[in-house]
Amino acid sequence: MNIFELGRPVGVRSWRRLVQLRHDVPAEFVSAGDGGQSLRRSNGRRAGAQTRTVESRPAARSVMNREIFRTVLVRERKRSDRSNQPFIVLLLSRKDASDTSVDWGHAIEALVAAKRDTDVLGWFEPGTTIGLVVPEIAGNATTVAQDLEQRVFSELGKRVDQRSLSNLSLQLHVHTPQIGQTENEGLSPVEPLLAGVLPKGWRVRLNAKGKRALDIAGSLALLAVLSPIFAVVAALVKLKSPGPVFFKQKRIGDKGQPFFMLKFRSMYVNADSAIHQQYVNWFITASDEEKNAKGGVFKLTNDPRITPIGGFLRKTSLDELPQLWNVLRGDMSLVGPRPPLEYEVQKYESWHCRRVLEAKPGITGLWQVTGRSRTTFDEMVRLDLRYARKVSIWTDIKILLATPRAVLMGKGAC
Repeated sequence: MNIFELGRPVGVRSWRRLVQLRHDVPAEFVSAGDGGQSLRRSNGRRAGAQTRTVESRPAARSVMNREIFRTVLVRERKRSDRSNQPFIVLLLSRKDASDTSVDWGHAIEALVAAKRDTDVLGWFEPGTTIGLVVPEIAGNATTVAQDLEQRVFSELGKRVDQRSLSNLSLQLHVHTPQIGQTENEGLSPVEPLLAGVLPKGWRVRLNAKGKRALDIAGSLALLAVLSPIFAVVAALVKLKSPGPVFFKQKRIGDKGQPFFMLKFRSMYVNADSAIHQQYVNWFITASDEEKNAKGGVFKLTNDPRITPIGGFLRKTSLDELPQLWNVLRGDMSLVGPRPPLEYEVQKYESWHCRRVLEAKPGITGLWQVTGRSRTTFDEMVRLDLRYARKVSIWTDIKILLATPRAVLMGKGAC
């Protein structure tokens, strides 16, 4: 059977390349030279070496190649952020990459039998990991993921021998509106997958290295220069109210990972967080019209938890200085979105979560120098996402230079 492409016949060797381009079939499967009716396992041997023939399966044709599948994965995350509907990514991998006993044809048939018509099947890593994107989860994502896992294992058991099955590993990743919502239930987030999928050119890598170098040099220099101020503030905190000098608080950091952020203590010991939680809930969920009706300044005023010196520390941002240690450790950056509390993230919509998924949190940022508490929450998130899209060393330097003026003017200070 002749196969034509651009008006000329394609031979066996060209047909092999064409199959790989169209279907991204694993490298160990090549054309058998019989018109595509069967496939044979090469295992890296030369033509003429002993081979065994396996039946060609139409299901393999429904598998996207890696580039298209990863594009679908990125777009599905964006769609999920807009619709607030979770989606699932199932990855079926070969535990031992050198073991070629896994019959991917049978594994693909099992996944096709287990999936819905709207689900997307493709190679995450050709010949090693195949993925299934399950979009538009209407019910409980955890329940749907567990049911999917059971169906896949059931279908694999019908088609794959025990040895091959023992060499297969199944992972479930779920993207939900809230960060960490399903991690406690044994399901992994999708974000780590996206971190490896999104293209990173040499400029992005160079900016990341330059930003980290600026963080280390800047935090070391500021810790040394501001050490006298550290001593004075520590003495004032200790004298004005009983308790520790520093306040350690759990925040959500880079890629949604929690860390403990340091501040000079500005509240009384064991202060109740209920007041702040109510404020956060209103600030995030209330409409912009409701907020603007209150005068356009969105901050918690007359907070009874604040110590006599605490109000001054917050207004001048001196309570933030210990975070230079977080920067030096790598938990934070000098410039970036402010790290939220866990109960803040629970109120986020999907697109809000991107502010802590796409950039490392910082001491100062675009929001701080352009209005702080004079911007609504959605406006703050948009500023953070604008910074994340255009992050550069020069942008960080400009924001750092603009920060002292914003602090001295008390522009929207909290």
